[in-house]
Amino acid sequence: MSWDDYLRLFLHFLALSPMSIGGAITTVPEMHRFLVDRTGWLTETEFTTSIALAQAAPGPNILFVAVLGWHVAGLPGALTTMAGIMLPSTLLTLSATRWARANRQHLALRSFSAGMMPLTLGLIIATGWLLALPFLRVDDHRLGTLALIAVTVLLTVKSRLSLVWMVLGGGVLGALGLV
Repeated sequence: MSWDDYLRLFLHFLALSPMSIGGAITTVPEMHRFLVDRTGWLTETEFTTSIALAQAAPGPNILFVAVLGWHVAGLPGALTTMAGIMLPSTLLTLSATRWARANRQHLALRSFSAGMMPLTLGLIIATGWLLALPFLRVDDHRLGTLALIAVTVLLTVKSRLSLVWMVLGGGVLGALGLV
């Protein structure tokens, strides 16, 4: 990769950072568009595998960004993507947290929090759908994937089961070749 490519990679993830309401995972569709469709730096399989690998590993949810960067350009790519995604959101979070702590009862703050919930949910659903598409396109995996989606939604809505157990269950089912 050239210095220009590293700069493009950094600036793209820098621009995604303020939009990652609900976590960086909510910007996966745009990451896919950039890394797979627009630049061709990753294939569809590399992209999906990178996210699945990072999500299965212990540690912070944001590690998938480093894995994507790693698959694009090794360690320099991982550092570039992480710096881009973390810098603006970290500075904004520090500033906003200080302000919110001082203004807890402000009507605008409570309204903003309530208004962000549907947006975050929509972004998470779009990300889940994008990650499921490669499996939905394969006839042998379609029914299992749809069943797994339905069970996950049902368990999320009707139970207090931790998402960690659902991810683990999906991983086990995938390892056994059932989905």
